[in-house]
Amino acid sequence: MIEFDALDISILGPALVVGTLVLATHVPLGRQVIQRGIIFIDLAIAQIAGLGVLAAMYFGFEIHSWPLQLFAISSALLATLIFAWCETHWPKYQESIIGISFILAATAALMIVSKDPHGSKHLNEILAGQILWVTWDQALILAIATGILLILMKLAPINRHRISFYVIFAVSITISVQFIGVYLVFASLIIPALASINYSDKSNHLYTWLLGVIAYLIGLISSALFDLPSGPTIVWALALTALSQRLITRRSS
Repeated sequence: MIEFDALDISILGPALVVGTLVLATHVPLGRQVIQRGIIFIDLAIAQIAGLGVLAAMYFGFEIHSWPLQLFAISSALLATLIFAWCETHWPKYQESIIGISFILAATAALMIVSKDPHGSKHLNEILAGQILWVTWDQALILAIATGILLILMKLAPINRHRISFYVIFAVSITISVQFIGVYLVFASLIIPALASINYSDKSNHLYTWLLGVIAYLIGLISSALFDLPSGPTIVWALALTALSQRLITRRSS
């Protein structure tokens, strides 16, 4: 049954703003991920950041508290620095190490939540996200963090500075995963960037960002109308929007 009453701007508005802000950093980062051939690094870092959040909560830190943020960011930064070292010293095995890191983080998260009576709920929130329940205050915090990250990308371009890419990537993923979840972080990084990979550098970022924003809007509306989980619905909206774009582009060329 379609629930038109669920189209509440007070709920959908902050969620769309959060999606728009996430895409602002994930579009350039996603293209770098594809160009570097390390597709699963975002999934691994998102899972490791999520593990950091779950571990911090297990030790008694409040969600969204500064100690928890430092714990999660430190976990992600340590992992990215290891991956950066592997890129230089073990380039042939980097993708394998990334994959192993993901499965270790995922299973460690399962072991941590097994000791918490509310663990399955927390794990689901980390994986699928809770974007539909973000507030305007949280959106403002994300806007400030996004502005800082974009300034850092300007000062130290991620396509030129390897360490800059890894550090900004780790911080951005850690922040985003707490708003939109592991699945949507991966989809936001890879799907829009892959859909517009053949466009020039000058037009690519804006086009990719707009493509992602449209998909987020479609996903949020569909989630509200059909009472579906918001994160997975947006993932499907991103995939279908990107596929439609590729089909239209192919027919017109």
